[in-house]
Amino acid sequence: MDRRLTKGNIALAEGAIQAHCRYYFGYPITPQNDIPEYLSRNLPKVGGVFIPAESEIASINMVMGAAASGKRAMTSSSGPGISLMQEALSYMAGSDIPCVVVNIMRSGPGLGGIAPTQGDYSQAVHGGGHGDYHSIVLAPASVQEMFDLTIKAFELADTYRNPAMIIADAMIGQFQEPCRLTPREPVVVPDKPWALTGCKGRAPQLLKSLYLADGEQEAHNLVMKQKYDIIRDREVMYETRHLEDAELMIVAFGTPARIAKTAIENLRARGIRAGLLRPISLFPFPVHQVHDFSIRIKKILVVEMNTGQMLRDVQISAHRDSRIFFYGRPGGGVPYPDDIEAQVVAALEEA
Repeated sequence: MDRRLTKGNIALAEGAIQAHCRYYFGYPITPQNDIPEYLSRNLPKVGGVFIPAESEIASINMVMGAAASGKRAMTSSSGPGISLMQEALSYMAGSDIPCVVVNIMRSGPGLGGIAPTQGDYSQAVHGGGHGDYHSIVLAPASVQEMFDLTIKAFELADTYRNPAMIIADAMIGQFQEPCRLTPREPVVVPDKPWALTGCKGRAPQLLKSLYLADGEQEAHNLVMKQKYDIIRDREVMYETRHLEDAELMIVAFGTPARIAKTAIENLRARGIRAGLLRPISLFPFPVHQVHDFSIRIKKILVVEMNTGQMLRDVQISAHRDSRIFFYGRPGGGVPYPDDIEAQVVAALEEA
């Protein structure tokens, strides 16, 4: 298939169109503005609706309404805007309403700056809103994955009737790389008999997250937990490199995983056997894969562009005999290959 030099944010926006998303609601914030700009021009060409909302809170609630009617709908933002969407995301999870939310991460906390970061991992993976819920979370590491994982996010959201999030740092949003802008397989939008399309000719339906009868909320939360357990069993996505003989395993996602690949090749040229496990799905996290590899590979280096948010999940997942090290660059800092190489050498030298 033909590939075209494409920016990450543009690949994501085109992926949404190819996934048959026809409703976008959003509010501008750097560094994700290429997404609404592209969709404002191109979504109406395929019969879609683009609405520039008055706020991020309005955006996500418009998504809720469109998605409740059975349409594929999405919004995109960055850190502070995603924070404002958390209440509605909790409502949608509690009401079994699918949608896609994109976070092109910028540095924080607070207003922060426009530099790239991975500081929103905990917000995305471990909730953010209130209650016992999860969003499905996917983390692209290339422009091609920005396209492909957007289609995958809509598919997973519909399959499990659950919000799905794509989180990518600002570097991936702004990268330009050759990209195939057609789906690998035909996109199929499933029937949605649960959707609120009017009750003429059938019994009324209700989508809700409010359960007040005695024990009713507990029962609903346990049903949601069963769904999340199924997602954990079926939808883990990850990439490995050079783990068959590695003496140290780097765990990284997004941009740091790309940089780690260069560091690993440099290290191997020096006879130092490092390998990589890159989580692609952050929820569900590759718990069993981290554990199984760590039975043999006793030393693990977690590399993130934050102060250690995925680190907790690696610590929980790894074998009890593992030695876990961390290298983080928060607030817009980006690790360099030689920095990672130095961290690997130091970890291997420790007894």
